[in-house]
Amino acid sequence: MEYADGGSLRNYLKENFNNLTWENKYDLAYQLACAVSCLHGEAIVHRDLHSGNVLVHQNKIKIADFGLSKRIEESSQKKYLFGIIPYIDPKKFAISNGNPYSLNEKSDIYSVGVLLWEISSGQLPFKDVDYDICLVLRIFKDQREKSVEDTPDEYVKLYTECWDGEPDNRPSINDVVQRLRANLSRSRMEIDNLKPNDNMDLNCIKNSAHGGLSRIIQDLEKINTSENIPTSKKKLVDEIVEFIFKEIDEEKNQETRERHILDNFNNNNTEIYNWLLTNQNEPNFIFLLGYFQYYGIETDENKKEAFNLFKNASEKNHILAQYYVGLCYEFGNGVVKNDKLAFDSFKKIADKEYALGQFKVGYFYYKEIGIKKNLKEAFTWYEKAAQNGNLIAMCNLGLMYKNGEGTNKDIDKAIYWYKESVEKGNQDAQKTLNKLLKIKNRKNLCKVN
Repeated sequence: MEYADGGSLRNYLKENFNNLTWENKYDLAYQLACAVSCLHGEAIVHRDLHSGNVLVHQNKIKIADFGLSKRIEESSQKKYLFGIIPYIDPKKFAISNGNPYSLNEKSDIYSVGVLLWEISSGQLPFKDVDYDICLVLRIFKDQREKSVEDTPDEYVKLYTECWDGEPDNRPSINDVVQRLRANLSRSRMEIDNLKPNDNMDLNCIKNSAHGGLSRIIQDLEKINTSENIPTSKKKLVDEIVEFIFKEIDEEKNQETRERHILDNFNNNNTEIYNWLLTNQNEPNFIFLLGYFQYYGIETDENKKEAFNLFKNASEKNHILAQYYVGLCYEFGNGVVKNDKLAFDSFKKIADKEYALGQFKVGYFYYKEIGIKKNLKEAFTWYEKAAQNGNLIAMCNLGLMYKNGEGTNKDIDKAIYWYKESVEKGNQDAQKTLNKLLKIKNRKNLCKVN
């Protein structure tokens, strides 16, 4: 087993608890949840989570000692079992008629709930009572530790849901990760990257009594020794973000854009989402997790959390994130509607010569959103966006040429820009283009007559 300078979580809390802030506690809880998420993502159930086998090395959580399923179901060493009573899913102690309860992922969630309480208190659960059959009965009848004073309400709510007596009422590990991350991000927007092999000791799995893990161990070793997997994930995320950028920069129809994105990457959505939850060290990763939250892809739609993620990535100069910050302010998604801040967000992008920002600035000038109406400015920004390939900007520029808004009327230039938009894929512009061609033909007939 790899050396852990902080020892077990139990020892670490004993030695350092008085110096821990709530940010530190949230960080420990988040790392713990991420580590369990990595296991569940590989179809591994730990079954033995307690503060004695969760290790801390350089303030990083590591999980060790797999295999309680073997010990609980086959061992006669009851002393060990009683020593970890507070962490075991109470369903395991239910009297059954030949069908003993099998510990599962929801059992790990129960243990996580107890560990979250332990992190908040710095104390062993039920430290003042004997770990015996009486405690088993009390826990089975839903007795739990009381929340510690000054613990955030959201944190109490989370661990209470985790240690619910009914497994179906407990959240998934992904939900736990997401909720801890949301609370942690309020005080610290930069979250360290947590790779699966940073949180698991494969030697501990090998030495476990649980022989049924052998096939999964081999898969985990491949993950641990090969750089191809994280590299391929990063490459895939970068490709998705680039695809989204291209679709938005050209300002394709929203429904068409979302359909293209889902059609191209649908088979990987679940895998990508789970990976993103524990990999937030690059702007693209932060943005894409926000994108999933914004549109409810592989998770419930959460505009507020999406905005926080976009804001985080935008502060790292991520163009798409800056664009979505603007959208959130424009429509009041996840944040209070603010036209001025929306305009400022888009203007920053426009000044960097990106079409998606130039189009929005032109639109805001045209519609008088967050800025005084100015048709000449609208024309100028639409023209820049159109020249950079934005399909809707081409149509809007054509319309301004047709109506003489911000420029002189010019039917030929109007036709030119609508035709450009059609030829580059915007079939919605075809109807207006046909009308403009008819208008020009009528004018030509009038000249002849």
